[in-house]
Amino acid sequence: MPKDKKSGDGIDWTLTTWEGSRREALRRWAQLPLERIIAALEEMQELNEVLTASAPEAGGAVQEQQGNCGSKADGSNKPDKPDK
Repeated sequence: MPKDKKSGDGIDWTLTTWEGSRREALRRWAQLPLERIIAALEEMQELNEVLTASAPEAGGAVQEQQGNCGSKADGSNKPDKPDK
């Protein structure tokens, strides 16, 4: 199937990749009026301030969870073999 064509079911499969999703988000962001963009940026800043202020209360648990991400030290994501 060509990269830029929609399938018969109306789904644009080029948007289902990380790159396509990012491109679509940027396209939608660019269509917003300036007032909405500024309001969204202000909301994001407020959320950042709230989350940053609450981070010390978590005791570093958020950073610890982000560092693990289910990966093993050897880089594999395979589950441990059960003990027999």
